[in-house]
Amino acid sequence: MTLDAADLLPLLVAWPLLAAVGPLVLARRWPGAAQFGTALVLAGQVALAGLVLAVVATDGPLSYVVGGIPAAFGIGLLADRLSAALALLVAVGALGAFLSDRSTHDGPYGSLWLLLVAGLTGVVVTADLFNLYVFLEISGLAAYALVAHARGTDAALAALKYLLAGTVGATLYLLGVGYAFVATGTLAMADLGPALAAAGHDSTLVVASFALLAVGLAVKLALFPLHTWKPDAYSAAPPAVAAALAALGSTVAAYALVRVTYGVYGAAFFEAVPTVRTVLLAAAAASVVAGGVLALRATDVRRLLAYSSVSQFGLVALGVGLASPTALTGALVTLVGHAVAKGGLFVAAGTFDRAYGVRSVADYAGLAGRTPLGAFAVAALAVSLVGLPPTVGFAGKWLLALGAVETGQWAVAAVVVLSTLLSLAYAGRLVERLYLGESAHGGAVAADGGLPARPDTLALSLVVASAALVVALGLGAGVLTDWFAPVVEGWL
Repeated sequence: MTLDAADLLPLLVAWPLLAAVGPLVLARRWPGAAQFGTALVLAGQVALAGLVLAVVATDGPLSYVVGGIPAAFGIGLLADRLSAALALLVAVGALGAFLSDRSTHDGPYGSLWLLLVAGLTGVVVTADLFNLYVFLEISGLAAYALVAHARGTDAALAALKYLLAGTVGATLYLLGVGYAFVATGTLAMADLGPALAAAGHDSTLVVASFALLAVGLAVKLALFPLHTWKPDAYSAAPPAVAAALAALGSTVAAYALVRVTYGVYGAAFFEAVPTVRTVLLAAAAASVVAGGVLALRATDVRRLLAYSSVSQFGLVALGVGLASPTALTGALVTLVGHAVAKGGLFVAAGTFDRAYGVRSVADYAGLAGRTPLGAFAVAALAVSLVGLPPTVGFAGKWLLALGAVETGQWAVAAVVVLSTLLSLAYAGRLVERLYLGESAHGGAVAADGGLPARPDTLALSLVVASAALVVALGLGAGVLTDWFAPVVEGWL
């Protein structure tokens, strides 16, 4: 039996899904092996995702229908340049976050981690609306349990809040899927575009289906005012889980919003129903401003970073609403850049917490004296969040502002500039504390009073690598935009 290149697609989802049984089985007799085995599976996932990316780069998009059933009824999978890049991002981000905390965990922890990766990967490569819902739920259920894995009342309440919000979002999304099916009779993304146009983009059923899908995904994205679950979940979760969710969870939901909007409904939908576009832009702008203000007021570092994500994903939604090639490319660049920067910052927050017991912005005072390399990397990642050169954050914001100007949306351009000022204020406060704050602790001391505590070397290396990557992606932003160009040109 020979494997075709397209066979890599089901393997990309099936590998972590089937391997999720492994940690549970291993933990019964060899608890240490469960964690090692999970890391091996995640490394294999990176290799698979890299292979898919290489095939897409040389041979073009891959598609596969499980069981050979017609796409209108079967499980369709697709990997174009955008989804292949996101699949690799999910694989690398999940492996990095998992390795960032080498505390001993039980078997269910590894199994849940692999289910999370399988769900997120499935969202990225699925080619129909219903299976996108299924994969969202798989990743969501794993994420709720992983947040609760921190144990304690705060983690339990945060997981419950996350579960309730996620269920509401999923329900709204599923209702949207049902409306789309009633309007067209199909759920395959490739067939839905012309079917929706035939049903009439301005028909009540079609507009209602998009509204429900978009609001459901906005809950997963945590756009303002649907964001309240995110700060609690990110601050209560185990550090590695918080890093994975911050880097990948909402990133994949934002990808779904982009894919559904332009891969299913298309720009013609916005032209037929301009009110929807106006509402989307208004909601995105509100999220940008509110998230920035809330981050400015936050005192806990993890909550500050969570509110920052509310603002950053508002920028991505702005790019979606502008419906221009430049702005949409800016949204995709912002999506990738935010995942790398926020993942690195959450890994840093976790390792600083474990090493020094610091969690608040005030606690970070003078930390640069204890860990100069770590502080420099955090500062570089914060610069990317602000959107200053030469980081990838600058490239994304520049394209978004340019897209707003090109389309005559001057108010949106002003919001992008305002987001830079707000992020400069909250990220600058953190960096100022790192370098100019006077430490109240007078030096790092281990909890047992022995040798001074130090950040974990591997975790610190991941933070430095993230900082190097945001700079490299910023310097090579042209390569990134050229990579996304065929997908964006196909949509607009």
